[in-house]
Amino acid sequence: MAAIRPLRSAILAGLMAALALGVTACGPGAGADKAPERGDQAVAKVDGKTIWTSDVKREAVAQGLIGEGEPLDAGSDLFRRVLDEVVDQKLLAAEALKRKLDKDPVAQRRLAAARDRILGDMLVESVVADAVNDNAIRGLYQEQLKLAKRSEEIHARQIVVATPAEADAVKKLLASGASFEALAMERSRDAATRFNGGDLGYFTTDVMPEAYDAALKGVKAGQLIGPFPVEGGVALVKVEDVRMEQPITLEAARPQIVRFLTYDQIRDLLEKLRGHAKVEVLVKTDPGAKGVPPADAPKVPAPPTVPAAPPAKATRP
Repeated sequence: MAAIRPLRSAILAGLMAALALGVTACGPGAGADKAPERGDQAVAKVDGKTIWTSDVKREAVAQGLIGEGEPLDAGSDLFRRVLDEVVDQKLLAAEALKRKLDKDPVAQRRLAAARDRILGDMLVESVVADAVNDNAIRGLYQEQLKLAKRSEEIHARQIVVATPAEADAVKKLLASGASFEALAMERSRDAATRFNGGDLGYFTTDVMPEAYDAALKGVKAGQLIGPFPVEGGVALVKVEDVRMEQPITLEAARPQIVRFLTYDQIRDLLEKLRGHAKVEVLVKTDPGAKGVPPADAPKVPAPPTVPAAPPAKATRP
């Protein structure tokens, strides 16, 4: 019995939405076979009323089975399962109307609440679709790019040995022409970097342990630094490259920018609507009560930053 509860909850949620917007669908012209969206495809009929691919996709999004805008193959098992649920919703809604459940005062309030929620969502979607466009995304990205502070980053390799004497021996081998990468694989005690030739990838010194931060200040490409004491022994570091941090790409930053612009638009819309409305709150809330966020809780995310691109290798000593 427990296994069917999630399905039943989904059906009942859909039923409320169907009744909220579909009570008038029983009038003249209901069930006409005109596609509600461009390219829509009829996938089923219930008592002569058409179910479209967009109906199924919308239900899948509502249940969190796919994201907004994600494709849903009409031949997939998921599509068929959601289609069956939409059919069930139609049947339940039709039966509820036959029994005049929509006339019940409690039902009327629930239908009105569902209608308000759906219409509010549609307004938000419309406002966001108009404002959160490629030009806005690129504009905010460029704006943050100008404000971003970039640091110098280093690409280096390391060999960690037990004692200063061992480090001096390795240094002599390097001076005689031995390969740093080969010696790292052969002699380094650092398991995280040993088997890739001691490669630390690109990093800024401020994210490294203090010993590395101090030893690598102002280094140049090609330098051999050390030996200097580190956790686990003594390190020799070969500097492969020094460059300015690379900013994150527009495509990598896009999801964060879209999220910020979306919340920003919703906030502005609500502030404007509240400014023109008379809202009276008739109950007092206790900030310490369970489930009530503190007054200073953030309501929208901070403006997105354009940080440096993550290093290709995240290995750290």
